[in-house]
Amino acid sequence: MTIPTRDDVLARLAHIPDPEGRGDVVSAGLIAGLMLRDGHVAFSIEIDPAKAAEREPLRATCERAVMEIEGVISVTAVLTAHRDAPPPPRPQGQPRAAQGLEIPGVKKVIAVASGKGGVGKSTTAVNLALGLKRLGLSVGLLDADIYGPSIPRMLGLTEKPRTNADKKLVPLEAFGLKAMSIGLLVPEEQAVIWRGPMVMSAIGQLLADVAWAPLDVLVIDLPPGTGDAQLTLCQRAPLAGAVIVSTPQDIALIDARKALAMFEKVEVPVLGMIENMSYFLCPHCGERSDIFAHGGARATAEKLGLPFLGEVPLHIAIREHADAGRPIVATAPESPEAESYMAVARGVLARLDGTGDSGRPAPRIVIG
Repeated sequence: MTIPTRDDVLARLAHIPDPEGRGDVVSAGLIAGLMLRDGHVAFSIEIDPAKAAEREPLRATCERAVMEIEGVISVTAVLTAHRDAPPPPRPQGQPRAAQGLEIPGVKKVIAVASGKGGVGKSTTAVNLALGLKRLGLSVGLLDADIYGPSIPRMLGLTEKPRTNADKKLVPLEAFGLKAMSIGLLVPEEQAVIWRGPMVMSAIGQLLADVAWAPLDVLVIDLPPGTGDAQLTLCQRAPLAGAVIVSTPQDIALIDARKALAMFEKVEVPVLGMIENMSYFLCPHCGERSDIFAHGGARATAEKLGLPFLGEVPLHIAIREHADAGRPIVATAPESPEAESYMAVARGVLARLDGTGDSGRPAPRIVIG
């Protein structure tokens, strides 16, 4: 198969006139962030934000032109400006989550989030997804961290996605999970240097232009933090609920409360909190140490009226299995560490089914 190059793409785009009369879109400096991998092409088109609506035909023209290059499988072309266009007004009484993208054949979508990085969110997302799979559900996992994708490494995935007859990406499978990540389309060592609009366009394609169906649950591993990318994704994805991951110490819980406030803002119910790295058990002597304190996430959940989904220990086996691409829930299912994730999965499933906490839906968050 012919693999298109950067020069091929730029040469084709050089035939498209700049609407401002400065030659073509390439010589005018409108093309930025060009990335290619095995036939998948992505780039942004720099525009004046005041002219975003009238430049949509230019975006479509550029996308079609690149799609005609031999060997191109998919094209992501987005308009980029120095400030984002404001979101459309929300109809009275309509929750923001209801305005999300439709994902045909996916019954429920949940997000795994944290207010900061370094709390083990992605490891938790992988093992939670596998736990739901062990409970009998068909499950998908979307790595929504464009800048630091880690799901391919944790699942041992190295192949490139293919497209089906409908021009949708076919997710890869590992341990019975369907998985998709920008890390499968971009070399692991290559930095993704994209502005917000391009990131959101890529995430939108990973949601809507992937052949996920049929799935009972799609788990989205959100990027850490509570910035524009996270907020916009929560507004667009049809989320049934969210899970917050935190470590026990105060500094992590402060940021976890920010994540909770974000979900309150977009009216997404929180299914509960998980305390990761809750305690350390020495593999040699068995002595327990509360390295990051203990019980902080449980206390925070109780204070906010949220379900507490469980504690996951800090254990070398969890880290070793994740680094090796062999998640502990899949490859050591009888271990105590895997059981801690299974307890979380059972709690999440109960709340998705409406049977957790005496059948009540997840409570409204009150930050105060």
